[in-house]
Amino acid sequence: MSGPPLIAIERVTRVYRMGDTEVRALDDVSLEVAAGEMVAIMGASGSGKSTLMNLLGCLDRPSTGRYLLAGKEVSAMSTDELAEIRNRTLGFVFQNFNLLSRTSAVENVELPLVYAGVAAGERRRRASEALQRVGLGGRLDHHPSQLSGGQQQRVAIARALVSEPRVILADEPTGNLDSRTSVEVMALLRGLGDAGMTVILVTHEPDIAAYAPRVIVMKDGRVEADERRAAAALTRTSP
Repeated sequence: MSGPPLIAIERVTRVYRMGDTEVRALDDVSLEVAAGEMVAIMGASGSGKSTLMNLLGCLDRPSTGRYLLAGKEVSAMSTDELAEIRNRTLGFVFQNFNLLSRTSAVENVELPLVYAGVAAGERRRRASEALQRVGLGGRLDHHPSQLSGGQQQRVAIARALVSEPRVILADEPTGNLDSRTSVEVMALLRGLGDAGMTVILVTHEPDIAAYAPRVIVMKDGRVEADERRAAAALTRTSP
């Protein structure tokens, strides 16, 4: 890894209290991710992978340990500072797409720019370009109900890209898609990685994780394995 890592988690623990019970969702986790890496995080339910993703996305804070993003310690930032980091540095893609049903594709993609105070004309230009980038330049005015599941996820990816983030965080991005559409979405995410974007995805599907050159396996709140290998070819077809 040349230069400082884009992401550095140092001896992070996340403890939740449920009455008198203490749940250690993350237990002394350390890892680094370089700029431009594509990483899959795997693990069974309760392994800590979702907690780790929430920390990486600045949606939660560690109980102990440090999280440095682009050299800045975000674990000690204020709520407002974390919100700004989320809007400017991170792009999110979710399993359920999280699109506004009564809003067009281009208006859905514009939303992060609305929150950032970008002028209307510039918002529309950048949102249109993002949709073009994911192959939906001809669907700007379509509503989610007029789009397939794969197209809705492409809109969600365009929305994640529109703020020009440094990191894309994808939480089960193929969870609601059929096999062939899953491959199309993974091809898009891997293309972003090949273009220099840092992509981190959470998945419980080994065949989806195999498309990433690096796979981190979580178990009982710890990193059980961290492997770099040749990524699988994007040739899987639906049964």
